[in-house]
Amino acid sequence: MRIFLFFGAALCFAQYRPNLMEDAGKANLPSQRLGVDDLIAVSVYDAPELTRTVRVETDGTIHLPLLKNGITATGIYPGQLESAIADALKEEQILVDPVVKVTVAEYHSRPIAVMGAVKQPLTFQAVGVVTVLDALAKAEGLTSDAGTEILLTRSDQVERISVKRLLKDADPSINYQLHGGEEIRVPEAGKVFVVGNVRKPGAFPVRDSADESVLKMIALSEGLTPYASKTAYIYRRDAAGQRKEIPVELAKMMERKAPDFQLQAGDLLYIPDNKNRRAAMTTLDRLANFGGYTMANIVIWH
Repeated sequence: MRIFLFFGAALCFAQYRPNLMEDAGKANLPSQRLGVDDLIAVSVYDAPELTRTVRVETDGTIHLPLLKNGITATGIYPGQLESAIADALKEEQILVDPVVKVTVAEYHSRPIAVMGAVKQPLTFQAVGVVTVLDALAKAEGLTSDAGTEILLTRSDQVERISVKRLLKDADPSINYQLHGGEEIRVPEAGKVFVVGNVRKPGAFPVRDSADESVLKMIALSEGLTPYASKTAYIYRRDAAGQRKEIPVELAKMMERKAPDFQLQAGDLLYIPDNKNRRAAMTTLDRLANFGGYTMANIVIWH
């Protein structure tokens, strides 16, 4: 009877043992190579003193109780680490036939940094398949100040990714897969500054120099005021850093008698007063006010 019970218990153990380890692996993160500072859970069946959560140390090893030496963990997959731990337990004669399961609790060795003109700059871990678009989505997308390129730095090399090709054209060839250790930086677009006699002065981003012009900037500034001069001035720095002044025949341009003028990032478009017109308008306003005041007095006196 005892023999039968022992045999039955052994049979149940043989059936239950692999199922236990299979259940332990259900919460595992996507399998990828381990690195320094990753947090892993080591489960050794029927050995609670060896079952614990450990972090990969700076020398690339993990240490478990009863084992004299550390076990190399960096650069290998969790399944390979299971075999390495089992071999170490057998070599040091701690267990005869150990069953080891390694699950990844947290990855810390695969940081991806997203910064610059994004809505939520952040650093996260590359778990599973991560692409450039995934990284930008985690950063909640680009801001309105974003430029035309995304700079991807990896392995000390910088790749320039066109925002138009990636987002508008949905070109999959530049939606690179990321593995950790990358840095994504989105530079802000250059700006053209518009001041003077416009309704809404300000700084406007330049995303395509071939499409930025005086007329477009006036439109973005919501048009000219009544006292705008016929001549505008563009202030631009040359290659030597010297500032130069470029006059623009604004009145002829508005009348389509002169071509539109292309602007560059960093340009300042200044539209001064037409002093003669302002003086004339001021005089007319005064006369109109005086006439209105006089007529009002006449009506009251009458």
